[in-house]
Amino acid sequence: MEAFFRTHRYLVEHLDGVIPRQLIKQIDWTQSLIGIKGTRGVGKTTFLLQYAKEFFDLEKKDCLYMNMNQFYFTVRTITSFAQEFVEMGGRTLLLDQVYKYPNWSKELRECHEKFPQLKIVFAGSTVMKLDEDEELSSIVSVYNLRGFSFREFLNIQLGERFKPYSLKEIIANHEKIAEDICSKVRPLDHFWAYLHHGYYPFYLEKRNFSENLLKTVNMMLEVDVLSIRQIEQTYLPKLRKLLYLLSHTSPGKPNISQLSVDCEISRATVTNYLEYLKSARLINMLYKEGEEYPKKPDLVYMHNTNLMFPLNSEPVEDQALRETFFYNQLHHSDSKLNKGPKVGMFIVTDNNRVKYKFKIEGQKGRGKHKSDLLYAVGNMDKGEKNVIPLWLFGFLY
Repeated sequence: MEAFFRTHRYLVEHLDGVIPRQLIKQIDWTQSLIGIKGTRGVGKTTFLLQYAKEFFDLEKKDCLYMNMNQFYFTVRTITSFAQEFVEMGGRTLLLDQVYKYPNWSKELRECHEKFPQLKIVFAGSTVMKLDEDEELSSIVSVYNLRGFSFREFLNIQLGERFKPYSLKEIIANHEKIAEDICSKVRPLDHFWAYLHHGYYPFYLEKRNFSENLLKTVNMMLEVDVLSIRQIEQTYLPKLRKLLYLLSHTSPGKPNISQLSVDCEISRATVTNYLEYLKSARLINMLYKEGEEYPKKPDLVYMHNTNLMFPLNSEPVEDQALRETFFYNQLHHSDSKLNKGPKVGMFIVTDNNRVKYKFKIEGQKGRGKHKSDLLYAVGNMDKGEKNVIPLWLFGFLY
């Protein structure tokens, strides 16, 4: 146990230059079983260590970070380890990559029932279906750690402290909000950099970003999707090919029959794989109102704009970037998006079930804007009335 505490101390003490994440303020830390889901590369490990650093005294040894890829857990159960930890005065156990341990959900429930004084915070992949887990669904509180928003990217790059705004606030007060932000920085000067490499925290590392992102995507497919969904390794090339083909038509209407032929898999398997790629946060699927999976989506988008560059050998179209950015940032704000009546249009339903129609444009049109639409315009610092700068939707979280 002392060896694990030494590792914990080292990791926490060497956690320098960590960027505060909005999620740490949103979690109810009084809950006894907390799940942090996030796609590979968004900083789940750093988030757990950040929580340990901010809320616990290293000298008390009442909090311990453990990565479940430790070979130690091939001969030791989580339950017996938790018991020993509690007997030594431990109160908070942070478990990373928990899905790498067999029967992890069953043992987490055992710990929850046997050790009421113990809090367990675990991190895992977005592919994990915790809401359907019969062991944990009724007792775990699940939170999603997302990639950087445009707001977080600006705060990191410029040392600012811009705050997030709700969709309702942006629609009602976008002129004043944009004025306040633009008095400190010109967001458009940094917008393309965010679209290219600002979503994943590892852009801050001194490594080639595109190569690192490709490595991360392959790990998502090989480890997260195949392992958690228990897909045979022989199907990996077909899954990779499907993602590649989708990246070249995104955003576009998927031709399930043609994809089935190209990837040499059944139509039903194509539909299943689309859902797997979505759960891994590699793509987003857009439906008409009233429709949802397992129906065929009307449009498939890449999950975020960063993915559009290394996966696509062709130049990325500006309109595709604009729509993908809008979908990504609105989706992360927990709004529901559906396909609008025309190309480049979205129907957005906020948390209060209020609906808005958005049209995504590159620049403010010369024609008269329709009063029943909201316009998210790319090449614009500040808007007016129902015309809102696109970059401002990057301040939703």
